[in-house]
Amino acid sequence: MTPSLLQHRALVLFSGGQDSTTCLAWALSRYQTVETLGFDYGQRHAIELAMRPQLLEKIRAFSPEWDARLGQDHVLDLSLISQLSHTAMTQNIAIEMLENGLPNTFVPGRNLMFMMVAATLAYRRDISVLVGGMCETDFSGYPDCRDDSMKALQVALNLGMATRLNIETPLMWLDKADTWQLAEKLGGSPLVELIRTDTHTCYLGERGQMHLWGHGCGICPACELRARGYQAYQQKALTNS
Repeated sequence: MTPSLLQHRALVLFSGGQDSTTCLAWALSRYQTVETLGFDYGQRHAIELAMRPQLLEKIRAFSPEWDARLGQDHVLDLSLISQLSHTAMTQNIAIEMLENGLPNTFVPGRNLMFMMVAATLAYRRDISVLVGGMCETDFSGYPDCRDDSMKALQVALNLGMATRLNIETPLMWLDKADTWQLAEKLGGSPLVELIRTDTHTCYLGERGQMHLWGHGCGICPACELRARGYQAYQQKALTNS
């Protein structure tokens, strides 16, 4: 780890899900100070917001180093998103594919707005790195999760704010099995177990049933990706043992 990385302050978009928790661990292994940011946008799976505080406390308990680096948590109201969009993420409607080839779980502009708001907060907090769990390897085709979108947004934000922010997306080229593997590399089997049992990814907000890969309905796109990735991760572990 280079001294230049340790001198930076990072802000992680932290929803309380698998990907953002892995990103938080990634940032804590690299940056001197790491703050977290969550959004209440009227999401159907608002259980993720309820999981965040205890998840952060458990992350702190992993090591004195992580505890010292983990700074302030922020939760902002972006309910405007649910007023602007009509999607399966913000409305109690069936998940289905649309004529444009995207699932109706796509919330137009959500990640772009998340990053814009994060950049504004980072400006005030003197933070130079934004970390998000966007990925275009194992995803539902959301255009605002693509690498080109994040690179273009970084340019636009820095031009519009006269800053030199870096947007880091450590999961961009990883599939879900690799994401589980990254968690193991960062925090060993205890971090994998924490992500499995305490994070929330299910689009429908189901928390009751516990599967091998974690809580969820087991049928929504997010659960299917998570389950498939966990199975592949376990298979790789058996092959390498």
